[in-house]
Amino acid sequence: MHTVALAVTDGMLHFELSLAYEVFGADLTHLADPWYDFVVCGPGAVRAGRFQLEPDHGLDHLARAGTVIVPGWADVDVDPPADLVDAVRAAHEAGARVASLCTGAFVLAAAGLLDGRRATTHWAHTRELAARHPLVEVDPDVLYVDNGSVLTSAGKAAAMDLCLHLVRLDHGSSVTNAVARRLVVPPHRDGGQSQFVTTPVPAPGNHPLAELFPWVMERLDHPLTVDDLARQARMSSRNLGRHFRSVTGTTPLQWLLIQRIRHAQELLETTDDSVDSIATATGMGTATTLRRHFNRTVGVPPDAYRRTFRSRARTGILAGQSA
Repeated sequence: MHTVALAVTDGMLHFELSLAYEVFGADLTHLADPWYDFVVCGPGAVRAGRFQLEPDHGLDHLARAGTVIVPGWADVDVDPPADLVDAVRAAHEAGARVASLCTGAFVLAAAGLLDGRRATTHWAHTRELAARHPLVEVDPDVLYVDNGSVLTSAGKAAAMDLCLHLVRLDHGSSVTNAVARRLVVPPHRDGGQSQFVTTPVPAPGNHPLAELFPWVMERLDHPLTVDDLARQARMSSRNLGRHFRSVTGTTPLQWLLIQRIRHAQELLETTDDSVDSIATATGMGTATTLRRHFNRTVGVPPDAYRRTFRSRARTGILAGQSA
């Protein structure tokens, strides 16, 4: 029987803990027999939010598992405990498959398991992971990354995607589909976590572009160029690019494209407008152009995005109207 060990210590996120238990700790022998032998390993009684856990074994038991799951780490500004890092490293060296959920990637990175490998974590912390661990190839757009013996997932619900992926590897698609039906989740999601990322306009401030941003946002349906933006900002194109990089971290054209895409997302969620109309309203020109840039940026086509997000957005609108 394949043993899945959940590595826990103070400061873990309870959502990912519970999610891993639901997939690997439930008795699903009616779907696949044997299922998993699920154990919780920790240094002693640990706190996860407002919950207290009593591990089955110490952290040294991780080295006996076939798969080690490292849940989300609550405070990424604090280094994970050395005993946890050492135990996860030892488990991998002993042959275990090691998977992190959400910010659990910071534990794997501290153990050196992600050096030279592609990895991901919650989109809000990808830059921090890359800054603290420059040997890691951080991919902020995917739901999970499978490197064989080392796997990482993006944030929150993406942890479920990775857990189901592990079940698919071990038991096949038919069993995975049955597990997903039991949990009332899709067995596979298209696209990456970029479709969930918010990219707000930088807050007003004492910088040279403070007046330019709202001017652009009111004219997204116009075919704006870098020269147009530079003229409005009353500076050269070179100075504009330098200030854009300082304030937004990207180029003027890339920032403008992202704003057009985010406006298209909003229209897809909240209106019945056709893709052609949305292309015009966002300054993308044609539906073909919008689809190409949308798919490349968000990870799914506009129609698929609308099917996924429109119902929840419109439900919120109707709830607000009825209130």
